[in-house]
Amino acid sequence: GTIGKWERCNTTDFEYETFGSFEFHANISKKGYRSLMYSGDHDLVVPFMSTQAWIRALNYSIVDDWRPWFVNGQVGGYTRTYSNRMTFATVKGSGHTAPMYTPEQCFAMFTKWISNLPL
Repeated sequence: GTIGKWERCNTTDFEYETFGSFEFHANISKKGYRSLMYSGDHDLVVPFMSTQAWIRALNYSIVDDWRPWFVNGQVGGYTRTYSNRMTFATVKGSGHTAPMYTPEQCFAMFTKWISNLPL
């Protein structure tokens, strides 16, 4: 059962290409749709600073600057609202799949946003 010499047997080139959401969000903003972007503040897959970086690259004006949002009197995260109807929020204590980590905060955030209320 042991192979004495290892030989490369596959010469297929591997390409890994991901498509970001930058152009998608630029397009929906141009059409006037509201959007909510959120990141867990403990997300190690896509840190919230990376999400903020691509949002900054859209060059939208800040309408409501960085401030806490609350759930039952406790800080649920922080939010910033941009022109073109885009809202960004962090969810305190959440990882990459925020609703799995903090369902109560995420539900409150979404409920406020879908009801057109400020976070």
